[in-house]
Amino acid sequence: MLEASNNNELPVIPNKRYFTIGEVSELCGVKPHVLRYWEQEFTQLKPVKRRGNRRYYQRHDVVLIRQIRSLLYDQGFTIGGARQQLVGDPIAAEAVATGVGQGQVLRQIRMELEDILQALKN
Repeated sequence: MLEASNNNELPVIPNKRYFTIGEVSELCGVKPHVLRYWEQEFTQLKPVKRRGNRRYYQRHDVVLIRQIRSLLYDQGFTIGGARQQLVGDPIAAEAVATGVGQGQVLRQIRMELEDILQALKN
């Protein structure tokens, strides 16, 4: 099993339509019980359930799980903070897309605003 602390490289997502919870666990580096817990915490994560309540994840679910994993394990967000980041905050969306922390994005925006202010003063 992949450990969250020592694995920066996740495997490439295969070109399949559906993935089992075991496959997603391997692809995302989290255990199956964590995936089931995240389903309760993140409303965007809704795998298809078939016979016997078996979960089948689609490609967009795997990408979302990797984003959640990055927010929680790499960027240090809490569950609530990660939930807010995924809801649609534009700064958060940029942070998730680029893989940088929110603090870095805010510093960059501040520098750009200061440059604009300086240009307006001249």
